[in-house]
Amino acid sequence: MPVDLVLRSRRTVLPDGERPAAIAVGDGRIVAVADYREHVPATVDSDLGNVALLPGLVDTHVHVNEPGRTEWEGFATATLAAASGGVTTIVDMPLNSLPPTVDPAALAVKRRAAAGQCHVDVGFWGGAVPGNQQVMPDLYAAGVFGFKAFLADSGVPEFPPLDTGQLAAALAAVPALFVVHAEQPDQLMAAASSTRYRDFLASRPAAAEIEAVTAAIDVARRVGARLHILHLSAAGAVPVLAAARRAGVPVSAETCPHYLTLAAEEIPDGATEFKCCPPIRQRDNQDALWAALADGTISCVVSDHSPCPPALKAPDTGDFAAAWGGIASVQMGLPAIWTEARRRGFALGDVVRWMCQGPADLVGLPTKGRLVVGADADLVAFDPAPSYHVDPARLRQRHPITPYAGRRLTGIVRATWLRGAPVTPDAPRGRLLSREGTVDR
Repeated sequence: MPVDLVLRSRRTVLPDGERPAAIAVGDGRIVAVADYREHVPATVDSDLGNVALLPGLVDTHVHVNEPGRTEWEGFATATLAAASGGVTTIVDMPLNSLPPTVDPAALAVKRRAAAGQCHVDVGFWGGAVPGNQQVMPDLYAAGVFGFKAFLADSGVPEFPPLDTGQLAAALAAVPALFVVHAEQPDQLMAAASSTRYRDFLASRPAAAEIEAVTAAIDVARRVGARLHILHLSAAGAVPVLAAARRAGVPVSAETCPHYLTLAAEEIPDGATEFKCCPPIRQRDNQDALWAALADGTISCVVSDHSPCPPALKAPDTGDFAAAWGGIASVQMGLPAIWTEARRRGFALGDVVRWMCQGPADLVGLPTKGRLVVGADADLVAFDPAPSYHVDPARLRQRHPITPYAGRRLTGIVRATWLRGAPVTPDAPRGRLLSREGTVDR
């Protein structure tokens, strides 16, 4: 019997390296990895030539904001933007939606909102906030992939931060993965009204991250919990992470495309589209983050897609203190990272390790993020050669606000397949994922 689909590429990125190969798909899964020219009977046989064939990206840090703040973003627009950028699986953060995902009832509300709208597969994080430790085991049993906590103000009042004692209690409440926004509030300064980026940057110094990462690791070591540091921007925390890992503490870390491709020195005054928390830092800091990716201390690159309506970015005043602190970039991550990675001498296989396999491994999705027999046939045709200037009008997110506007990038996503079927705007086929491989169809 013929398989459903064969995709051939001279640049197929497999776990053991990049080479010519043919990926055969049946019933939504990869059923064979064949030689590039091998005959495989198939209903559809497509040769991508020198366009690279990658596994679908896995983005474990996305703020969809629906329900409750759907005017900021929503499942339909966020997941279509993700697919347009080669992302085939996202894990949605528990805050910025109303209600936040801090108990099983809120998770049920979130799933109902997502049902039938998603163009990619979607999983969910739970939230760890003061007072919800008793319901965390039930929320974990309901299928969240782990729990997010803030050590500093989250930006929304319904998701308050934990102090280190509360973090310890949360880590002890359930044997789950905890992902932590690590900034020490005592080190943060109230940002005065200013259009100068350097004033905002000074209000969130690297010391705030370093101190909070150190404190979170100490709590995880004492409790014996698994810890992941979110959106690391301060490279000064890398030695702390590396030392903890050498000591056997189960801690990992991620960073984001904006920290790896944008630099404080180039941010114009009033350009509030660049504001995020933690902030984009200087070029020498960026170089050190790339070194930590190269040596494995940082294992994932994810978007921290955090959109808002245009008015909340304070475009009229350019006031960094007033602007929402988030960058919406789920569609831009792959070309942004490939542009800089190629310049620094990295290969597509490195990008796949950071943006596909690493995030999939983080949340325990062994059938995602890799081109192997038995994996979901989540595939991306990525043309690594063309260069272009970013046009915000081509973005699929709800509001076309991006610090990449006009920036010259290299690499275009030509097509995305979810379980062997092309992703198209008119036919959402994404599934809702739960921990340990269960799926809500």
